[in-house]
Amino acid sequence: MVDAEKRLLAHALKDPDNQHFVLLSDSCVPLYKFDHVYNYLMYTNISYVDSFEDPGPHGNGRYSEHMLPEIEMSDFRKGAQWFSMKRQHALIVMADNLYYSKFKDYCKMPMGLTGRTGEWSNICKISRIHWTVPGLEGRNCIADEHYLPTFFHIIDPGGIANWSVTHVDWSEAKWHPKSYRAQDVNFELLKNITLVLSYAMKFDFDTLMAFFMQSIDVSVHVTSDERKERQVRPCLWNGMQRPCYLFARKFYPEAVDNLMFLFSNYPTI
Repeated sequence: MVDAEKRLLAHALKDPDNQHFVLLSDSCVPLYKFDHVYNYLMYTNISYVDSFEDPGPHGNGRYSEHMLPEIEMSDFRKGAQWFSMKRQHALIVMADNLYYSKFKDYCKMPMGLTGRTGEWSNICKISRIHWTVPGLEGRNCIADEHYLPTFFHIIDPGGIANWSVTHVDWSEAKWHPKSYRAQDVNFELLKNITLVLSYAMKFDFDTLMAFFMQSIDVSVHVTSDERKERQVRPCLWNGMQRPCYLFARKFYPEAVDNLMFLFSNYPTI
């Protein structure tokens, strides 16, 4: 996946007029009008690369000491792969071979596994023991979830926002995020994704925490250790608290008609 991302960046960088680069999938939809998205991305000095510290098995548990001395465990980070990147950062990524080679060599899926659904149980078992089994270091590692978050944490931590502008719902606690079919797309869904924090403050703590997971102006990360620590931070745009998300996923193609109808009637910016 990282190789594919770098090829996409290399191709896009050939056009000198391209100043910002957003990685999206075919299941992503925009949440705002084009002008708002353009201004949000262009009129700030940061890139939106998701990055946080996870001491659990799906975070630091994927670290390999073979990454030393360039990458220490204290610098190892995790994040969603859906980045939005300024041109100067894209150029730095393309110029990097040192950190990239560490992830290419020591951040891999378990040998013999293709990632099919039936194989995830094996990965879970390995993730619980791979700290102590020689030769398995870095073998439960998904590079696109760690390379860019770690790379930018090391080389330019102040130049990234530490959250992604693409909303993904992990509330089902599965290996893949929640997917939306046509019957799932309604006003309530859009309200949850673009909910204002002040509106959420009217509810009890448990409901408020659920709202935080999809709030418009706070970013939430949950660690994979037994503590399941929630790391909540405001989404700051040029020092002001603003919406976190410009896009959302995963939507099935069958949901397009409902989305078109709702967005034509939903009061977005």
